[in-house]
Amino acid sequence: MKVNQVIDHIVGWLNRQCESAGLHGFTVGVSGGIDSALTSTLCAKTGRTVIPLIMPILQDPNQVPLATRHIDWLEERFENVQGETVDLTPAFLALEKSLPSDIQDDLTMANTRSRLRMVTLYAVASHHRLLVAGTGNKVEDFGVGFFTKYGDGGVDVSPIADLMKSDVYRLAKALDVIEPILSAAPVDGLWADNRTDESQIGASYDELEWAMRFIDDPSFSPEPSPRQREVIEIYRRFHRKNKHKMEPIPTCTIPAELK
Repeated sequence: MKVNQVIDHIVGWLNRQCESAGLHGFTVGVSGGIDSALTSTLCAKTGRTVIPLIMPILQDPNQVPLATRHIDWLEERFENVQGETVDLTPAFLALEKSLPSDIQDDLTMANTRSRLRMVTLYAVASHHRLLVAGTGNKVEDFGVGFFTKYGDGGVDVSPIADLMKSDVYRLAKALDVIEPILSAAPVDGLWADNRTDESQIGASYDELEWAMRFIDDPSFSPEPSPRQREVIEIYRRFHRKNKHKMEPIPTCTIPAELK
């Protein structure tokens, strides 16, 4: 991969998207993870207004300082960046109190956290006339579909969606993203026990990336090992289950003779 050229390509693409929309810049949800760190840095390099948002909801205390350090780093390097923190814990607790208790299983409420963050990003974007930049990479968004529909999947532009997770690390290193983010285990921040992405999926991102490449082109690799076959099945299971997130909303077309 020609890392510097890819960076320039994405930055140019972001500028064209913003110009086409007639808006001023971007807002990005910053979690302290590698994907949001890369996305916010690429947005900052456009020279346009960038508002990176930290949106804690009953957050693990170790996650917020990492996101804060990244925003401090961005603000030191880019005059066009102004970070903000919006504590969504009171809003989430109020919503939790309003919802029927019998629907409040762990997954439902984790997804509700993500959707509350999406609402906040669009409130900020609307007021400041910005685009919401998504932070999903190729293996997550278009491989296993590891995102919340209308949560972190609810965005205007998706600048890193054609990058594998390994590509994300390459670009982030080239842009000098701070080391603690480069070495942090990927987490979505939606669970009280701070579980990692890879523990939820059952495979590492390197393994999933391999499976995605192998399924697209079996000649890419020799005969898979037993573990690799297991990962292929994990990948296929998640892809099937989450395919509805990756495709356009089904629409009912009325036949002309019925109109």
